[in-house]
Amino acid sequence: MTRGIKHRKKAKSKNKGSKKESGSSPSLAPQIPAKVWQPGVDKLEEGEELQCDPSAYNSLHAFHIGWPCLSFDILHDSLGLVRTEFPHTVYFMAGTQAEKPSWNSIGIFKVSNISGKRREPVPKVETDDSEMDEDSDSDADREDEDEGVVQGPSLQLRKVAHQGCINRIRSMPQNPHICAAWADTGHVQVWDLGSHLNALAETETEGVQGVAAVFNQDPLHKFKHKDEGYAIDWSPLVSGRLVSGDCDNSIYLWEPTSAGTWNVDNAPFTGHAASVEDLQWSPTEPHVFASSSVDGNIAIWDIRLGKSPAASFKAHNADVNVISWNRLASCMLASGSDDGTISIRDLRLLKEGDSLVAHFEYHKHPITSIEWSPHEASSLAVSSADNQLTIWDLSLEKDEEEEAEFKAKTKEQVNAPEDLPPQLLFIHQGQKDLKELHWHAQIPGMIVSTAADGFNILMPSNIQTTLPSNG
Repeated sequence: MTRGIKHRKKAKSKNKGSKKESGSSPSLAPQIPAKVWQPGVDKLEEGEELQCDPSAYNSLHAFHIGWPCLSFDILHDSLGLVRTEFPHTVYFMAGTQAEKPSWNSIGIFKVSNISGKRREPVPKVETDDSEMDEDSDSDADREDEDEGVVQGPSLQLRKVAHQGCINRIRSMPQNPHICAAWADTGHVQVWDLGSHLNALAETETEGVQGVAAVFNQDPLHKFKHKDEGYAIDWSPLVSGRLVSGDCDNSIYLWEPTSAGTWNVDNAPFTGHAASVEDLQWSPTEPHVFASSSVDGNIAIWDIRLGKSPAASFKAHNADVNVISWNRLASCMLASGSDDGTISIRDLRLLKEGDSLVAHFEYHKHPITSIEWSPHEASSLAVSSADNQLTIWDLSLEKDEEEEAEFKAKTKEQVNAPEDLPPQLLFIHQGQKDLKELHWHAQIPGMIVSTAADGFNILMPSNIQTTLPSNG
């Protein structure tokens, strides 16, 4: 049940990078055998610092909007359904965690000119000459960056005043300018932020970082729970249908009206013995949603069958912080626990008693976010309180022949730890107190994460969906 930002500090105007620079010159450093560094296992010696390897990413950028944000959402836009060419533009909504309740706001922002490198569909055959050319090209690129030829991403921001910290914020899939925000005051509010998005879309100078205005407006609808909460989700199938869950073990159903407001059923769904932590609508059944709780259970609900769960099962031995329902393989449900474990279940096997198909104990601290890839049915991303963002591919298996071939090519004894799961595809670090992540549904391979020290936009180079479909 790791929720809030540990130390709320307003970010300074200078962006913090997501990597630690080494203090020694690479040319003077002694040559030592390559080693796989294990986060949480290996310790840094005095004077040692980790350095980010840029070649591991097709794109990596860091930014902040002032106060840290516990939650955000990526907005569906009209710039193209499948975008593979740099530079990219992304629209966001986020809720702040400010020091004082009156200092909070909903941030609506656009990040444009997100640069990166386009991978070759077919890797080039490496020769001594090609290696030299590649090195010289990368040196030239770095020189261009140093000379200011390559411009970094541009951030445009508008803010809407919000009373209280925002625990979670979600954009409606069918109408992205409509969002629901969970406040620590116990209120869930629905907002129309269309005018702010239009202003950002129409100009490149509106709301540039440092001069963002704070606007006052009223929400479309407000509902007061008996306690604060974090769980909230819009239906992907029924426009405007919403569920919100609180720390008082209750879940409320919101139904839209023709007048542009919502009817909230005062009789909640009950069945959990502790706080409701997350909610997910089924991607295929308009009346079905799932919930997770501090009681360690996951429940499946059908709103046509009353206020009790249609099914409930023990999912973890600790709080179930987050869940994600696979949009491409609707029988698969992923969950992350306070004990750091990740579980994957096939809901078709629930009646047989054991629906667990995968279980990972890699993370040693609470899982704070989990989300299936919108482009690859077997891939999901996870963030943890251990300051790691991990990407998993459940279709991968250990291949000893491939490992031997890799060692022969590198001419180094690079031995992966025996207890490292073969399904672990990528580890991203550099952020402090990671809270939430999302894949970009229209830019394959892009993930955005938020933490106490700001946002990261990353596109790992080994995520194959970054390649054009005709590649």
